[in-house]
Amino acid sequence: MVKLIHTFADHGDDVNCCAFSSSLLATCSLDKTVRLYSLSDFMELPYSPLKFHTYAVHCCCFSPSGHILASCSTDGTTVLWDTHNGQTLAVMEQPSGSPVRVCRFSPDSTCLASGAADGTVVLWNAQSYKLYRCGRVKDGSLVACAFSPGGNLFVTGSSCGDLTVWDDKMRCLHSEKAHDLGITCCDFSSQPVSDGEPGLEVFRLASCGQDCHIKFWIVSFTHILGLGIKYKSTLSGHCAPVLACAFSHDGKMLVSGSVDKSVIVYDTNTENILHTLAQHTRYVTTCAFAPNILLLATGSMDKTVNIWQFDPEALCQARSTEDHLRQFTEDWSEEDVSMWLCEQGLKDLVSIFKMNNIDGKELLNLTKESLADDLKIESLGLRSKAMRKIEELRTKMKSLSSGIPDEFICPITRELMKDPVIASDGYSYEKEAMENWIGKKKRTSPMTNLTLPSLVLTPNRTLKMAINRWLETHQK
Repeated sequence: MVKLIHTFADHGDDVNCCAFSSSLLATCSLDKTVRLYSLSDFMELPYSPLKFHTYAVHCCCFSPSGHILASCSTDGTTVLWDTHNGQTLAVMEQPSGSPVRVCRFSPDSTCLASGAADGTVVLWNAQSYKLYRCGRVKDGSLVACAFSPGGNLFVTGSSCGDLTVWDDKMRCLHSEKAHDLGITCCDFSSQPVSDGEPGLEVFRLASCGQDCHIKFWIVSFTHILGLGIKYKSTLSGHCAPVLACAFSHDGKMLVSGSVDKSVIVYDTNTENILHTLAQHTRYVTTCAFAPNILLLATGSMDKTVNIWQFDPEALCQARSTEDHLRQFTEDWSEEDVSMWLCEQGLKDLVSIFKMNNIDGKELLNLTKESLADDLKIESLGLRSKAMRKIEELRTKMKSLSSGIPDEFICPITRELMKDPVIASDGYSYEKEAMENWIGKKKRTSPMTNLTLPSLVLTPNRTLKMAINRWLETHQK
């Protein structure tokens, strides 16, 4: 459902942030530079890297139109760049001269917020480049910021763990302790939680922190009733501080990156883990979804930025299948079985299964012999494919009933991995199973069927730790 399609390794030091526009990817680093890449061919633009900052660049973000890029640095400045030619448009100095940790454009591009290490937050006029409003949090450095989709509010997070809500006039509306050891990132979902009443805005906010937690909040606002913010839930999965979180453009997924070196993708409706990605070799510091295509970027202290691609058909199919599985396959009607056959590319078998009144319970009891002898399916290839899909269905049922994340299951054995390794195709397998695969003189990937660039198998220690943590939690 998700695969690694490109890795950028151009920065000379830790990657601190990455951001997408509709056509570009921006990355920034401790090496003082900002780099720009085209999404059409993943080539760096001719005028990249962008150089102005004299110290580490902590954050970068695009304006909603994508025409302007903002970056901020330890040098106390927030710089605006023209993305068409890489020219500097403005240099805005934090009034206190304090290191700037985070910057964000408002949804209508009229304002830019910058937060600094001394706790100051500034709203800049993005057209005149002049200071509009300035405020300060009570304690700690300002390290996180996010605007509500309507732009009426923005939220800041501090190193002391306080989540503070401001209006567009820089008035503090609310502040509370959200993460005991400090907030690291926050993001609003662009999609409303519900339509609600006229004039009522209700959105989901995610925050993460040094306490290893990701929290969901429900934020509501009207000009008459004012602000309402309510804690909703905590997502589990990481075993170390969570440094970054971001919603997908449609609000259906949330991604997070952690000191445990892993990236986790969650379904925001069910709050279940969809994917655990363990490609980075050091702390994952940043993650971002592209606005109009199913791409994910993750950056790390290993100096790389990975680009991941989601298969939309597989994603829809997985969600559809999981919905069916939640209703228990044994209870499927004949129509449910027909729908499942179509989803698996077995449309030719629908009439045969209907003729023999195959419902969910009968489906799970089918064998190679019954497919040939009872259902009279003559094609060996069709029988083999059907049997393979039925076995996968049984395995998924077992996995869902026990709660095993799909990323913990070996693609070859379809069993929980004990000693996972990463092959040169970027996928993880059970070590013994992959060694047997290669031992049979197979030089192709079990997942893609493409030739493996190398036969070297690298222990996936991060994934093994995640599996062991899951076992400790679920086998008590």
